[in-house]
Amino acid sequence: MREVEWGRLPAPQIREIAADRTSVVLLPVGSLEQHGPHLPTITDTASAHATAVAAARLLDGAPPALVLPGMWTGMSEHHLPFGGTISLNFDEFRGVLRGVARSLRAVGFGRLMIVNGHGGNIDPLAVACRELAVEFGFPIVATTPWFLAAEPVAKIMESDTGPKHACEGETSLMMAIAGDIVRAGNLDEAMRQRPDPIVLPKGVSRFQSFSERAPVTGTWGDPRSSTAEKGRRFLDAKAQALAAAIRDPRLWTTPDCVWAPGRGQGTTAGSAT
Repeated sequence: MREVEWGRLPAPQIREIAADRTSVVLLPVGSLEQHGPHLPTITDTASAHATAVAAARLLDGAPPALVLPGMWTGMSEHHLPFGGTISLNFDEFRGVLRGVARSLRAVGFGRLMIVNGHGGNIDPLAVACRELAVEFGFPIVATTPWFLAAEPVAKIMESDTGPKHACEGETSLMMAIAGDIVRAGNLDEAMRQRPDPIVLPKGVSRFQSFSERAPVTGTWGDPRSSTAEKGRRFLDAKAQALAAAIRDPRLWTTPDCVWAPGRGQGTTAGSAT
């Protein structure tokens, strides 16, 4: 089987892969945060890494893909009330991503796909990716495979229509990839939610602690119907969707150098009027 994990390869082989201009580096980004009484705090990172590795193997060298070790902390301050959580702020989060992007350019890579496993990272990743892509002049794409594969994921679900937090989806996937650290005996306890969660109206945005969304246990969604068999199906659906996205040429066009002096005097195609 083709080795796809960066950390398991020697530097000369990585240099060879970087020389192929179609090669893609996958950076799994997750969190270290509470996941109810039944899931380990590494859940989002483990999920993102497993999905990235599975997708890279599906590609089988077309294009070549390498998976970096998972970035184990993200923006999780909303989970701090439940304990077990380590969080970065935005400047720190963006700073780590900038260091990775700058390093990849120095090594010779020209494509970066950030594979996200944590909902709290979605908005900051969108901002960081668009800024860093322009700064370093190469395409940087972020995706959250749970939502990239929304349709097949919804067909597997029994207790909900999509992933939430420490829910059927995440619990099933962790049962499949790390069942020894899932506390299956605590699934009933995870549903002990009182008072009811506070749901914000659509169209507004404010900081909301997870103690408002999932009081008492920190679980949002119902994990009681979770199985390892479902987890394998979830992983396959996410990996298939991610591999298809990596092969989409629309993601890998060179970023427009919008900050270049005089760029505002050109057309949308970049030529002078």
